[in-house]
Amino acid sequence: MKLKKHIAILLFILFTSIAGAQVQFQTRVSKKTLGLNERLRVDFSMNKDGDNFNPPGFDGFDVVGGPNQSVSNSWINGKRSFEKTYSYFLSPKRKGNLMIASASIEIDGQTYKTNAIVIKVTKEIQKPKDPSTAVASENIHLVAEVSKANPYLNEAITVVYKLYVAPNTGVSNWRETDNPEYDDFWSQHINPKGLKIEKGQYNGEDYQYVVLRRTVLYPQKTGKLIIEPLKLDVTADIPTKRRDIFGQRLMSKVNVPVSAGRRTIDVKPLPEVGKPLDFSGAVGDFKFNLSTSKSELNANESMQAKVTVSGKGNLKLLSLPKLTLPNSLEVYEPEHSESVRTNLGGMQGEVSDSYTIVPQYKGKYPIPTISFSYFDLDTETYKRISSNKTIVNVLEGPVYGASDNTLTVEGAEKQNVILNNNQFAFIKTEANLISKTETYFFKSKVFWASLLSPLLLIPLAIIFRRKKEERAGDLVGNRLRKADKLAKKYLGEAKKALGQKEAFYVALEKALHNYLKAKLNIETSDLSKDKIKVLLLERKVENTVVTDFENILENCELARYTPITTVTMQQDYEKSASTINQIDKQIR
Repeated sequence: MKLKKHIAILLFILFTSIAGAQVQFQTRVSKKTLGLNERLRVDFSMNKDGDNFNPPGFDGFDVVGGPNQSVSNSWINGKRSFEKTYSYFLSPKRKGNLMIASASIEIDGQTYKTNAIVIKVTKEIQKPKDPSTAVASENIHLVAEVSKANPYLNEAITVVYKLYVAPNTGVSNWRETDNPEYDDFWSQHINPKGLKIEKGQYNGEDYQYVVLRRTVLYPQKTGKLIIEPLKLDVTADIPTKRRDIFGQRLMSKVNVPVSAGRRTIDVKPLPEVGKPLDFSGAVGDFKFNLSTSKSELNANESMQAKVTVSGKGNLKLLSLPKLTLPNSLEVYEPEHSESVRTNLGGMQGEVSDSYTIVPQYKGKYPIPTISFSYFDLDTETYKRISSNKTIVNVLEGPVYGASDNTLTVEGAEKQNVILNNNQFAFIKTEANLISKTETYFFKSKVFWASLLSPLLLIPLAIIFRRKKEERAGDLVGNRLRKADKLAKKYLGEAKKALGQKEAFYVALEKALHNYLKAKLNIETSDLSKDKIKVLLLERKVENTVVTDFENILENCELARYTPITTVTMQQDYEKSASTINQIDKQIR
């Protein structure tokens, strides 16, 4: 009985230790039911370090923060406890049941996935107003300025979005949460070249403003058309009651939602009085021209006839008049081209159709007059422009009206002309030229070079192979080079993210961690400040450089929760690059 009891105890301890060693990778959420105007925190945590973390797509949510990475190490009664967490902050886009799909990670060569979680999103929840948010809302306004609220169909209008900020308030960042679609308009965005702060007035008071976006619209329907509002989530700096040692008010950061408001455009139809039967919808101020590349040519030669409309108006939306020619002129489908630029005044430039024409017989052929009609916005009347009559003179070639197999040529006393089936032989696409001097490959320079070059490349191939084997066998060196590449990569990502606080410091922290893992030959689980300091000092790195490195790591941790300016980010980036360079020079 005692033996069985001891065996049972040993089996229990064995199974307990095996269960304790199992990998755990799971999803945790701050709440499973939230309002449309609330935010959700999602944590993906693991009890063992891994690689190639792949988050889900977060369908139905906007990612407003993260990923934030944290590592926790603790020792309790001689037993180590490890936890690594990736955190995201999400904002729901719509009501209903939204699913957070599985995340995946590789640990010890195996792929693990988390459980999927369903989040219930309800209507917006009334929250008690924060006094700071209320103050910021009164001092920040998003305005959509429309150039004309009552345009004609296909008349250009401009919508300019301006963000007004009171003098005692600052804005450090913003993001678009909802964009208008312009369903009933032809639209084109004109992005401003850099954000320029200008002075203006809002409701009779002095404000500063920036132009965020300019959009040119051409209404495609008549009646009342709705422009949905542009919405932003603005990070504002507002003064508090606290002051610094110099007596200046300290600033507090708050997130403020702002909206440009819905705008209604009442589109007028074009007048029916005087509308031409061939009117194709052109609205603006235009010029019309029909030109030919040749006025004289021979039969079976080609020429170009170009129909062009130029000026200012809805050039990309109109139809050009078609060119009608006699049957004795062979006409190919036109080639359409556009050279149009769009600015705040609308479209400007020209559109054209280019026809290729090949005459078959001798004679004079008139190109009939064609016309183009449009609606002039200045006079609010229809106008018509006609082309000049053009004569094409075919000088030489067969005469129309001869028998089926022969044609009469004037001036040749009824000489029989045999038709050539290959009527376009004059247009050659390949030259097929043959050199007059023959060259031989045998015993030429190319022959000897082809023969000897493989022999000369053998020593180079041997040297290259030895270097490759030495490099492959240098495990420590390969690891150092890989980590240096990662550090440069993340430093590059941090530089691109300057001005975006969370993304910048996440990339900067990753660069520093990968650098340390390579230089000190330690794993992520051993990245503690005390151990880093001891190892760097043991490797003969100066105490001041070690202190600078510790300060940068602390900045990465604190920056996510404190206000940081772009100037501070630039200083941290430059200090990181300088400190890594100093460690490279001093480490032994």
